[in-house]
Amino acid sequence: MTITAGAERSQGAGAPATAGNSPAPAARHGEGPSSRPGGDPPRPGRPGRRSPIAAAQAVRLLRKAVAARWATVPGRLRLARTGCLLLIAALLIQLAVSAAGVRATWNEIAQRDAPRTIAATQLNLALNDMDAQVANILLSSGDSGTGNGRLDTPLSHAKTNYGSAQDTISRSLRTLAAASEGDKATERTVVTLTDEFAHYQEIVGRALEDDGHPGGKDTARAQYHWATSVLGEQLLPQARALVDANNAVYERAYDSAHSDLTTQLSAEAVLGVLLLGALVLIQIRLARDFRRVLNPALLAATACALVATLCGGGLLTVNSGELKTARHDSFDSVVALARSQAIGYDANADESRYLLDPSLRGTYEKSFLDKSQQLYGISGATLDTYDARLADTWAAYQRNPADERFTGEYRRELDNLTFPGERAAAERTVEAYAVYEKDDRTMRSLVAQGKLREATEFCVGWASDTSNAHFGAWMKALDQVTAINRDHHDRAIAAGRAAVGTRGVTAAVALLLAAALLVLGLRPRLAEFR
Repeated sequence: MTITAGAERSQGAGAPATAGNSPAPAARHGEGPSSRPGGDPPRPGRPGRRSPIAAAQAVRLLRKAVAARWATVPGRLRLARTGCLLLIAALLIQLAVSAAGVRATWNEIAQRDAPRTIAATQLNLALNDMDAQVANILLSSGDSGTGNGRLDTPLSHAKTNYGSAQDTISRSLRTLAAASEGDKATERTVVTLTDEFAHYQEIVGRALEDDGHPGGKDTARAQYHWATSVLGEQLLPQARALVDANNAVYERAYDSAHSDLTTQLSAEAVLGVLLLGALVLIQIRLARDFRRVLNPALLAATACALVATLCGGGLLTVNSGELKTARHDSFDSVVALARSQAIGYDANADESRYLLDPSLRGTYEKSFLDKSQQLYGISGATLDTYDARLADTWAAYQRNPADERFTGEYRRELDNLTFPGERAAAERTVEAYAVYEKDDRTMRSLVAQGKLREATEFCVGWASDTSNAHFGAWMKALDQVTAINRDHHDRAIAAGRAAVGTRGVTAAVALLLAAALLVLGLRPRLAEFR
């Protein structure tokens, strides 16, 4: 028999054939490609991806491990301890995030939102005041360049007030420019305002220069009329837009912060209740498994967790309340009062313009009435009927504060009375305003009688019985109401910050103590199984 070379090598290997010396079955297609010469190499697996089978096995192993631990008393205690520590850590993180958010909110309000809104209101007011003082200077300077008919006291006061208003405008523009960094729209508005204010000052400067020359009064009036047009058409609309824009930014910040606090309070309550429930369950389990009534350390840990939960909830609740006080209870009134003060200065300027330019008296008279309606709106009232209607509606309000026969900025303030002394101060403001309104009618009556000098002295003089003195009393009353609201705005910010420093720290310390007491309370029980 002829033996092949392949068979000879196989027999020479000395390995007996199994199953009747039958050869091993051939490899199936696709299996063991490396055993065949020229076969395809094995495909490398995809690193970083675990097959579903492996993942399922891992889950099963984890379940078995947890079940194995849960099946024993020490295992259950360790798992419960880990769960409580995780809840404590979650509460700590949640309170830290909440405290940081609250602190950032108060910093934005105190350093950005409120100051730049107030700066915008001061700008609006000072622009009106400055223009009123230019009119008063032209009124009280007498005949151009001669000094005849000059009213020295009103002229001196007007020049001083003009300089003060000019300084206020410059400071407000700088504040708004610094605060608007990153806000392109506000930056453009501030730049435009700055340019237009420079243009306005240039025109006013020419008016005052012309007024100092003989025969220059008419030219000065024309220049002043041009300046007033620039004020009314360019400066004031943009200043009011800045007030509204900055106030809207503050409102959006309030809405966002208030919503965050509501969500965080819910999360804190859930975590706190879970932690307290877990600690109570551990205490019950220990009492049942170890025949002990109470674990003192665990009881102390539960008390600490309760303190932490209450302090954390108090931190969020207090800040939510103080945020509302700062934004709506106080700052809404600050803005409304600032608007009314700016309108008041503009109305006062309309009186001086009325006296300065006889050709436009009808225009300025209508403008004064429009501003009066913005402050204390009475439907259908004219200058002739306004005083009587004001007295009637105000008497109705005093009988019943819910009576709404008038509208305007003062109605807005009277509907938002919150703080002690605010109602009395607001009512004094309206009463001072009523006196000033009557003075306006006295001034117009003197003009109608041809007594222009007497009307001018009554309008811009500083004697105690003049319109200017009563205007000052009205503005002082307004300042007092504003001061009450600004004071409570600042108090709300301070109270919110203080809550972070007291309640927040107390909650954090209580949680850390709870964690330490939990570990110490369970250690002796776990030691019994070693």
